[in-house]
Parts: sequence; C-alpha cells; structure tokens
Amino acid sequence: MAAQAAGITAYSVKTKTKNVPMINPVIDVKSGRYIATGTDADGNKMAAIMGKATAEGHIASGAAKKGSGW
Repeated sequence: MAAQAAGITAYSVKTKTKNVPMINPVIDVKSGRYIATGTDADGNKMAAIMGKATAEGHIASGAAKKGSGW
C-alpha cells in the first residue's frame, strides 16, 4: 500500500498484485483512520489505509476526493 506522486496505489486482492493504481479514489475518515477506496482498471474494488499527512497531500494535489468523516 504505497502512495506515489501520480496517485494512490494499493494491493489488489483479486489479482494478487501490488502497487495497482487506484481509479477515482475517495478518502474517508473512519475511527481516526484515513481510508482510500476506489477501483482498479478492471473495476475491482480496492482500499488503502494511510496517514493524515499522506491523505491531505493526495487531496491537495487533486489525486483524490474527500469523503465522509472529515
């Protein structure tokens, strides 16, 4: 679950591959955790947990949108 400058990447459980780019990620805050949810290129659901600074950086750069809990 790494974050790149171009956007958010995550592990795809369905395809068992790492660093898959997330399409249209939305970052929610649940129980104090920042969780990015989105889909991969094939439409499979993905999620990535990150810190506050990383989440705010992705939102500021326009790579992700704010969800609920902010």
